[in-house]
Amino acid sequence: MGMVYAEVELINSIDQGLAKRHVIDEEEIRSMRVNMQVDSGAWMMRINENVQSVLQLPFIEQRTYRMATGVTATHDAVGPVEVKFANRRAMCSALVLPGDSEPLLGAIPLEEMDVLIHPERQELVVNPKHPEHAVLRLGGLRPLR
Repeated sequence: MGMVYAEVELINSIDQGLAKRHVIDEEEIRSMRVNMQVDSGAWMMRINENVQSVLQLPFIEQRTYRMATGVTATHDAVGPVEVKFANRRAMCSALVLPGDSEPLLGAIPLEEMDVLIHPERQELVVNPKHPEHAVLRLGGLRPLR
């Protein structure tokens, strides 16, 4: 299977909260459309410094991670950021990679949005079992005794 890309909207969630409290106007909410590589084998979302300069997401912490090549790296984690695709949305943090590194949509937001990679069409699609809204899996939950 080749590379799969999807256009998503990224929104500064802190700005959304400020707008709901009428601290800023709706027009001041920082957001942008981004074409992201979709990778269900990566956990987190990653953005680059260019996207971060537009969204101005708050710094959370530095995180160390291991890439598929086995190399480890440490980068800033920022958020929260809202990710919108079709009729779906997810709230997550993102790693900020240098310069214009390729943005990537990982498994955490993919699972929350209940979207799938269509292997034949090589595109991101809304889960056909749940076309109206996301249905989240909460595996491993057991009743309290």
